[in-house]
Amino acid sequence: MDQNILLRNNVKVFGEGQKTLLFAHGFGCDQNMWRFITPSFENDYRIVLFDYVGSGKSDISAYNTEKYSNLNGYAQDILDVCAALALTEVIFVGHSVSNMIGMLAAIQSPDIFEKLVLVCPSPCYINDLPNYVGGFERQDIEDLLDIMEKNYIGWASFLAPMVMKNEDQPELTQELEASFCSTDPVIASCFAHATFYSDNRSDLPKMKVPSLILQCAEDAIAPTEVGHYLHQHLPDSTLQLMKATGHCPHLSHPQETIHLIKEYLKDC
Repeated sequence: MDQNILLRNNVKVFGEGQKTLLFAHGFGCDQNMWRFITPSFENDYRIVLFDYVGSGKSDISAYNTEKYSNLNGYAQDILDVCAALALTEVIFVGHSVSNMIGMLAAIQSPDIFEKLVLVCPSPCYINDLPNYVGGFERQDIEDLLDIMEKNYIGWASFLAPMVMKNEDQPELTQELEASFCSTDPVIASCFAHATFYSDNRSDLPKMKVPSLILQCAEDAIAPTEVGHYLHQHLPDSTLQLMKATGHCPHLSHPQETIHLIKEYLKDC
């Protein structure tokens, strides 16, 4: 069973340390997106990379539409990987939607996790005015998902530059667009619905694991207001406002990302 999970989620383990850093990729991505970050940690930590079922080089035959219709199915992937490797005191590093997935896993099994590092997190992408700014109107999300189902390639070419920003590094936008396009459109659509319609605001007070919130400037997916909201509602959280712009600082601004994570973990 353990070996099946490691194959199912394309798990990779390397590094020298006793403590484990578990990296979880965002929507439409895979574990390769962490390649600029992991070399700076592999001498001091054991590194665990994986792909969610339906992403990257995971076993697509294990995909179950019902299981992955909401974020709890993806949280189970994380808990399965931790169980298969008998991990404890895990430092979870997530990007985008993976942050709420990791939080759900930590709420369910807090004893497994020591800290969470949340890169560009959002508990809810849809505005709920006047008390919450998520960045999108519900109609925006409906239109985006409609385009996705009617013209998947066009959707990818529209969304990738908006997510990545950093026009001076066009190769990163091209990589993200290619990553979107390499995902099965039906699975991607299901993950997009689970992501953009998720609302985990009520789960925030349940968190018992300390967390670092890395909030980028000019992030079209998770605006600054979201970072402040999370900091106010997540117990034992630390907020760092980054100079990095866009929604993927681990790709566009890896050195700043590495520095802030190391500063947070220096006492671990």
